Amino acid sequence: MTQNTPLPPLNRQFVSHFGEMGSRWGINRTVGQIYALLYLSPRALNAEDIAETLEFSRSNVSMGLKELQSWRLVNLRHHAGDRREYFEAPQDVWEIFRRLAEERRRREIEPTQSMLRSALLEDVSTDDERHAQQRIEEMYVLIEKLMTWFDDVQRLKPETAMQLMGMGAAVTRVLDFKDRMLGGDKNKNAAEGKES
Repeated sequence: MTQNTPLPPLNRQFVSHFGEMGSRWGINRTVGQIYALLYLSPRALNAEDIAETLEFSRSNVSMGLKELQSWRLVNLRHHAGDRREYFEAPQDVWEIFRRLAEERRRREIEPTQSMLRSALLEDVSTDDERHAQQRIEEMYVLIEKLMTWFDDVQRLKPETAMQLMGMGAAVTRVLDFKDRMLGGDKNKNAAEGKES
């Protein structure tokens, strides 16, 4: 982005959409737009480039970049003979996904897991507390299984993970077939009959 060069319409649309989506994902609209601009940029940008291109104040850009750095969603670069800091988004979309997922886990899932573990260690004395603790345990077990699965997926090569994601319906059919062969549908139907 050179000085006074407006964003092409396609880029502007993408940047604008990311700003709107960012507010739905719990981040500031400005942060979403800065990230989208860096993601599309063929080269690293400094804060002045970003502020000028998006027509944001320098302080908003600075705060947005700090937030993106805390999420590890931008990489800092220096150019020889230039004291300014330059920023770029990781090139690999799988790496972007991994960083975002790891940060969300650290900020949102791990504190919940810790609270659930503590609740399961509490001594309970009433039926209501025992019922609550049972429900908490169900949630804890599900989250633990999801995090184990997440760790397994994180260790996969990007190509393998993409293949696995592309197999969604095929995997479901294999699991359904296994259940039919092992009588899993009978157990499912029996459970559904109890609920009726």
